[in-house]
Order: sequence, then C-alpha cells, then structure tokens
Amino acid sequence: MKLLMIVGGMLGFLIGIVVGLIQENSWPSILWRSSLIAYVIGLLFRWWGRVWIQNLEQAQREQLEALENQSNTAAKTNPN
Repeated sequence: MKLLMIVGGMLGFLIGIVVGLIQENSWPSILWRSSLIAYVIGLLFRWWGRVWIQNLEQAQREQLEALENQSNTAAKTNPN
C-alpha cells in the first residue's frame, strides 16, 4: 500500500510539472500545484490499493469456499 501511495505521489508530481510547463507558469506556482496534485493522487492510489486488496482477498475466500463445497459434495457421493 505504501508503494502505491509513493508511486501515485511521484506520478502526480510529474503530471503537475508537465502541465505547469505546458501552461508556462512560474516555478513557484508549478511546485506548489505539483505538490498538491502529488498529495491527491497519492491518496487516490492508497484508497484504490485498499479496495484492490480487499477484492483479491474476497475472491480468494470465494475460491476456497467453492473448493470446500466441491470436496464435500464429492465425499457425500462417494462414501467409500
């Protein structure tokens, strides 16, 4: 999760610098806007990472439940 937040921050900072240079803003303006964008995108990546991990864990639980149900069904049909 920390890695996603760092990557999001770096990506946001680079996007802010590029957009600021395209708009031909002054360097102080570019830096504070880039910092703000880095913060927001870092938070978004952290949130997305949490949602992603929760969904992966849920999918794994569902797979395990399906395997357990399948093995229980097989054990009931073959009581050897």
